[in-house]
Amino acid sequence: MGWLDGDVALVTGGGSGIGLAVVERFLSEGCVGVGVMVRSPQQGVDLRERFGERVVVVDGDVRSGADNQRAVDATVGRFGRFDTLVGNAGVWDFNTRLEKMDLAQLDASFDELFGVNVKGYLLAARAAAEALRASSGSMIFTLSNASFHAGGGGPLYVASKHAGLGLVRQLAFEFAPQVRVNAVAPGGTATALRGPASLGKGERRLTDIPNFHEAVATAMPLKLIAEPADHAGHYVLLASRANSRATTAAVLRSDGGWEIRPI
Repeated sequence: MGWLDGDVALVTGGGSGIGLAVVERFLSEGCVGVGVMVRSPQQGVDLRERFGERVVVVDGDVRSGADNQRAVDATVGRFGRFDTLVGNAGVWDFNTRLEKMDLAQLDASFDELFGVNVKGYLLAARAAAEALRASSGSMIFTLSNASFHAGGGGPLYVASKHAGLGLVRQLAFEFAPQVRVNAVAPGGTATALRGPASLGKGERRLTDIPNFHEAVATAMPLKLIAEPADHAGHYVLLASRANSRATTAAVLRSDGGWEIRPI
């Protein structure tokens, strides 16, 4: 018996990192199937080889309403129902300060980061709305310690994650009582989160930063850097009707104690 027995989910950005960990954990907790929206065809190949018919994979861009709708339709079409949307795809700005960008870079990078980190969540929620109302399901979004504090990125990333926090609260208000809307806020994690192409960092990954693991672990009160799987249980809890029926507009922090870290 699992906490998600018989459920069906859709995870955006589920081809790597936290998204992939959530896909794996949802299936182990009893989901009969998971839709996965990925950015690269190779991620789709890897997912199908690993999970077989238990996943349906859609290659797409979260900034496209049509692609989000395709992902929802493919999930419902394959598995016959839809219980949980996990909006997870994201881009980090590699701590790029405002004055390190010229005006043209700032213009383009704003569109890219907010397009993925905010618009992508809005489009996914809109595409999933009808099906989740029908199932009295839930939405879960990946936020960040940067949704609450400065220093988790540059101004573009921090602003986009603060916007995500407001989005979770507003959607919880609008979708009640049929659909619960919650979030998980990880801190520094050993994941291949990419940078923005508009800043020339589209192929750079978070873990490419020299001494990244050591720097994050040293800064955290728990003295560790999280692995993607360390956060996955929070998504399971929030998706579970039996265990979170009365929970909406909540954010579970999984950040190693960022708020109590020494300055």
